[in-house]
Amino acid sequence: MSISPEHARRLDEEGYVRLEGFIGPERRRRLVDRIDALFAAEGEGAGSEFGQEPAARRLANLADKGEVFIECVVDETVRAYVAHVLGPRFKLSSLNARSANPHRAESQPLHVDAGALPDEAGYWVCNTVWLLDDFTTDNGALRVVPGSHRSGRRPQDALADPGRPHPDEVLVTGRAGDLVVMNSHLWHGGTANRTDRRRLALHAFYCRWDKPQQQYQKALLRPETQAALSPAARAMLALDDPANDAMSAEGGRSGFMK
Repeated sequence: MSISPEHARRLDEEGYVRLEGFIGPERRRRLVDRIDALFAAEGEGAGSEFGQEPAARRLANLADKGEVFIECVVDETVRAYVAHVLGPRFKLSSLNARSANPHRAESQPLHVDAGALPDEAGYWVCNTVWLLDDFTTDNGALRVVPGSHRSGRRPQDALADPGRPHPDEVLVTGRAGDLVVMNSHLWHGGTANRTDRRRLALHAFYCRWDKPQQQYQKALLRPETQAALSPAARAMLALDDPANDAMSAEGGRSGFMK
């Protein structure tokens, strides 16, 4: 598949693009129902495979927790957009959910995912944000600094305080069912949820083939999960690649927060 010239331009120049109404109502319902069931089952331990934060509830290792999540990972349209950023060879780095808690004033500082800077081969991290609730100006929507992915710098190295508003930042709002594809070298961060309702999203994070996964999928997925995966899913999770085993094992065990 290919993406439209306008969306390609936005990814190249601005670093992100929003696909309106990408998640159909039935797919969105299945995702929300499964996420809610996992939050209930995992309780206080939810997200502990990766990391927890005071202002949000998290789930991690979702590739091991339901076919509905695998469907997102291998979606052909999503893969076409990720390929525009990373090139033809890439893999899932991590698959997590984040629910910004109501009445929480904390915003994330501007950051790049995994602390990544482009290298001599180009960009190597790309995130897809599946909007499962509306993203509004008040409920913890994403803020981004358009074009900052081309700076070759991380916000903590360029700004006196990455937690403060940036003069060039914009708020990425949208409706439940939209999808945001983002070059993860783009400076970005979640904002405070000042409403009385949660703000839920799924984050499918990809990396270039020659980089370690943020969460080492082979070590995290149960044998029965691995056995049930399609060839396309196994390839996207890099389950049969010895080179990925060598580079991802240490990082996957320790994890690193974006």
